[in-house]
Amino acid sequence: MVSGGVFMVEVRGLAMVVGSALDQSAPAYADDFAGREQLRASSAEFRKEVIQITDGVFAAVGYSASNVTLIQGDNGSIIVDTSANPVDAKAIIGAFGDRLVRPVRAILYTHNHPDHSGGANVFSGNDNPEIYSHQTLVEAGPELGRGQRDGGDAFGTKLPDELFINAGTQLEYGRVTPHTREGYLPPTRTFSGESLTIEVAGAEMQLIHTPGESPENTAIWLAAKGVLIPGDGFLKSYPNLSPIRGLKLRSPEKWIASLDKMLTLEATYMVQGHMRPILGKDKVRKALTDYRDGIKTVLDQALAGIKQGKTPDELVQEVKLPTELANSPYLQEYYGSVAWAVRGIYADYVGWFDGNATSLYPLPPTERARKMLKLAGGPAKMLDRANEAVEAKEFQWAAELVDYVLALDPEHGAAKELKARALTELGERQINATARNYYLTSAQYLSKKSK
Repeated sequence: MVSGGVFMVEVRGLAMVVGSALDQSAPAYADDFAGREQLRASSAEFRKEVIQITDGVFAAVGYSASNVTLIQGDNGSIIVDTSANPVDAKAIIGAFGDRLVRPVRAILYTHNHPDHSGGANVFSGNDNPEIYSHQTLVEAGPELGRGQRDGGDAFGTKLPDELFINAGTQLEYGRVTPHTREGYLPPTRTFSGESLTIEVAGAEMQLIHTPGESPENTAIWLAAKGVLIPGDGFLKSYPNLSPIRGLKLRSPEKWIASLDKMLTLEATYMVQGHMRPILGKDKVRKALTDYRDGIKTVLDQALAGIKQGKTPDELVQEVKLPTELANSPYLQEYYGSVAWAVRGIYADYVGWFDGNATSLYPLPPTERARKMLKLAGGPAKMLDRANEAVEAKEFQWAAELVDYVLALDPEHGAAKELKARALTELGERQINATARNYYLTSAQYLSKKSK
């Protein structure tokens, strides 16, 4: 979670409140719905626009789940990332208009995520461009993930429009046009070292291996223009170090080192893979520095707490961003979460065991539920207590109480309906889009199953 005060940020004419989340047991704001409204205001970052970054460099923002950058060269064009699918790619080509001059001489992938690589065949057309990436992009297999439970979906792809706000660092992820591999083209040229300098259509570019959100992430550096394209090495949100969809911890140390590399470039302009570009040397330096420090302080605090024997639950309550970083517009928890990062760091660095001997062989969930329901006086009494918790706005406690009933009777209609209500209330109080989407999609699933 984030600590600190509340202040105003101006986003292209839209004033938006930047606040701070409370503790993990009550992830709400002083004003219950301030987090939701801040998330709603952040959607201004995704409005459609082709932005001129500097002479000969343009970014298409808001036309797809990720940004596409056009670099004009001599008698041709270079494309960095290709949007999520062929439909979006066609729209972006239309938006670029005559700024995109055929042939496309090269396509550069910053990384392999489908929202960045799904429209390559449209940009390529009949031009037969070279396609560049780091070698690890080719070697990477598909992300394993955890699969869905109770309908939970961090991207909210099936939420009704009236409940969906955005997907954190993108307006939507596959809600309108699904991400597919139909438009993906494999790289024709890869590099395996720290960097590769190339010249395409008269434009010299350095491709820099910057692992962070993905192992293959590659930053594109146009030194002559002062333009840095970091892929997903920087996002205008606290980084998603430990995604709830079930991925390994994204190495904080490697991500910090990558940000240090990018800081040495002293870029004037930064066109990240999501949300609006950052223009101005001081702003770019501030953004990258805050991002690096936001990762480092959480890592340092978590490791220090681990050495003191703290459990993950204790660390989640104690590890916080310092006030200055908590107030940074680049570290609001739209997509990643400090609390989730702490849990991911704990599991990755020292494993699943929290040091409490009771945790070595805990009771099976059904046996624990049976004993808890006996203490409560039966399922009906437990649901009474859960209803009371909802009325008292103790929504997390309500959901936990209901889970004891559902552990023994997964089809208990009243229990599912009550849990759906608690999850809906939790979801509506989130600044974090992935948390909101997961709460609300789970609630919808439970409501349908309770009928």
